[in-house]
Amino acid sequence: MRIDVPADVLPAECLGRVHLVGIGGAGLSAIALLMHQAGVDVTGSDGRESATLERLRAAGITCHVGHDAGHVMDRETVIVSTAVPEDNPEVVEARRRGLRLWPRSAGLMSTMLRDRRIAVAGTHGKTTTTAMLTLALRGAGLDPSFAIGAEVAGLGTNAGRGDSPEFVVEADESDGAFLHYRPAIAVVTNVDADHLDTWGSVEAYEDAFADFAATVTETLVISADDPGARRLRDRVGSRRVVTAGFADDADVRGSQLRIEGSTTRLVASGPSLDPVEITLAVPGRHYAADALLALAAGLELGQDAAGLVAGLARHTGAARRMEPKGEVAGVRVVDSYAHHPTEIAADLAAARALAGDGRLVVVFQPHLVSRTRIFGAAMGAELAAADLVVVADLYLAREAPDPEVTSRLVVDAAGPNARLGGPVEQVPQVVASLVQPGDLVLTLGAGDVTTVGPALLDLLRERRA
Repeated sequence: MRIDVPADVLPAECLGRVHLVGIGGAGLSAIALLMHQAGVDVTGSDGRESATLERLRAAGITCHVGHDAGHVMDRETVIVSTAVPEDNPEVVEARRRGLRLWPRSAGLMSTMLRDRRIAVAGTHGKTTTTAMLTLALRGAGLDPSFAIGAEVAGLGTNAGRGDSPEFVVEADESDGAFLHYRPAIAVVTNVDADHLDTWGSVEAYEDAFADFAATVTETLVISADDPGARRLRDRVGSRRVVTAGFADDADVRGSQLRIEGSTTRLVASGPSLDPVEITLAVPGRHYAADALLALAAGLELGQDAAGLVAGLARHTGAARRMEPKGEVAGVRVVDSYAHHPTEIAADLAAARALAGDGRLVVVFQPHLVSRTRIFGAAMGAELAAADLVVVADLYLAREAPDPEVTSRLVVDAAGPNARLGGPVEQVPQVVASLVQPGDLVLTLGAGDVTTVGPALLDLLRERRA
């Protein structure tokens, strides 16, 4: 659902008792933690039990499973996820009682009003770049606050208050949230059309990033390699722009890239940067590009390159970003959030390096009818690089089904090594019948395909017993 951002966003401490509808999601769980750490009385609800709810309860936050009007009876502010429908009983009751009803973006803004905000935006790589920048600043001796779209291994959480004035925030464009944060420094990883159900056209999507750039008060750090980001650079007028990437004209330029198993190494240099070697504990050129952007942003904040590089080395990944899930009977499983053709291509390249001499088996779940209608064939074309592809039924999320838009669009484009897997609950059985020792199984998608990996590993254990 869409709720307007209020003209005046109050600090979190001024919101009274707060309830978050959809608290189990990455965005609202971060807000809950930040508000709780600021001393706000926070509760929340979600549609199902999860490890996120358990983690929030362990922090002292009351979390309900299921939605009920009674959950907001003693609340003064209700913050709502965009995934929540209009007829949610808590939302209905909040409207009936005239409570302060805010969208996610306003809730997050309330937690960082007094901070120097560094926002990381872009179609792909936001979560990783935000995590890398937070760790880089820590390596340089700062203690920034942060809000990230996934739990980060090197941080032990997805959000937290620090003692430094900087606040590093992942700025999501999917619902326009990033237009409200007014950062001092912004990073744009890339501009590659997505979320056209919200924006309507490629042109409108790129216009939204131009609007975002116009809210930046100091410096815009952008990719030197991405065509969409370069087009954005041409639209920002006199604002200070710093570029980072592998392009020859980048202000912070990467070179000597080496990917060896799960490790990525490169050298960063530039007109104002003596060559420095970066070592990352995650595999892939796209992670190297993210690290260059994080380094450039850290340098803009006046931090020493050596400390920033030391912090980058501590990034070991984020949840659902090429996350290892385990190995049984010689079959390794890795899980990732990729749901757009560009992301699929990048993760398959990284997974191929991890697979070595073994087969790369990909389990993909298309996400959203609108996205699959537009990008289904392109998704399949990228998946064709795998040795074997199993495509689960489409994850509908917030949209109604369309009989003409199914996973068959992806399978047909992926070629002879692709097959339909059916409902996601049945996919582990399908994959278990196909894998062999030495295989790397990569589960991909923004829906509940993340459940496939653990279930597959359980089946392989049973088969081995």
